Amino acid sequence: QVQLVESGGGLVQPGGSLRLSCAASGIMFSIYTMRWYRQAPGEQREMVALITSGGSTNYLNSVKGRFTISRDNAKNTVYLQMNSLKPEDTAIYYCNVVVMKDYWGQGTQVTVSS
Repeated sequence: QVQLVESGGGLVQPGGSLRLSCAASGIMFSIYTMRWYRQAPGEQREMVALITSGGSTNYLNSVKGRFTISRDNAKNTVYLQMNSLKPEDTAIYYCNVVVMKDYWGQGTQVTVSS
């Protein structure tokens, strides 16, 4: 059974940093593209970043240069390093993998506020 467990969210001041982690189980992690999404209150869920099995990355325009996605295949974990955080980054952040269908973690809350 596929399971994704996110961690690392919290409250941070504008300009601060957080690192999110997503531990995956039940899949051959190294062969799958992993994605981070976020959903702010009243907004649709949007993809923030992805990393392919080969390590190629892609980012939402508004986070380019501030966020970095990475993966550790030995630990079956994908990370999202978030720097220079802004209030508009406030959202629940979800890890995602597609294995015949979408699988989602439970989400981790990120709040950027002074």
